[in-house]
Amino acid sequence: MNAQEYHGKIKQILIPHTEIAKRIAQVAGEISAEYEGKPLLLVTVLKGAFVFLADFCRALTIPCEIGFMRVKSYFDGTISSGEVTVLLDLEQDISQYHVILVEDIVDTGRTLSTLTKLLQQRNPLSLKVVALLDKPSRRVVDCRADYALFTIEDRFVIGYGMDCGELYRNLPDIAEFDAQHTP
Repeated sequence: MNAQEYHGKIKQILIPHTEIAKRIAQVAGEISAEYEGKPLLLVTVLKGAFVFLADFCRALTIPCEIGFMRVKSYFDGTISSGEVTVLLDLEQDISQYHVILVEDIVDTGRTLSTLTKLLQQRNPLSLKVVALLDKPSRRVVDCRADYALFTIEDRFVIGYGMDCGELYRNLPDIAEFDAQHTP
């Protein structure tokens, strides 16, 4: 794919990076106050949430540890497969931590539901979810994030760590992907 094709698939910017930074600072402030003096573990789902996690953990004013998981549900397309597969699991014993699952997007709810059930079985001191994006119109499983920075309509989004076919993660903003556009 050349640069013209690459940029031609960006339909529109939905959330500029400046707005993302403002919301991260606000929510990180709330969480810093809530978890002051408590052992905190941020668990993120690779690869989509890595940019959000990096900015979010730097915005916290309290100590925290980080753990990584990797799951797959999209398999190079723009439509969820309906199956959630854990490809990389945590190394930490989470039973001595307050755990915050840091997600990029809550879409159908399948991934979030699967991960929260899995983590709850490991007996954390508490478990909450922080999601960059919430897309409630697509929900097929009843679940929600404790903190959702932005609610969006049913659009396929890219940028700020989120991809289509492993591309577009490096965009600083959250944009709508245009699968129909051909330059």
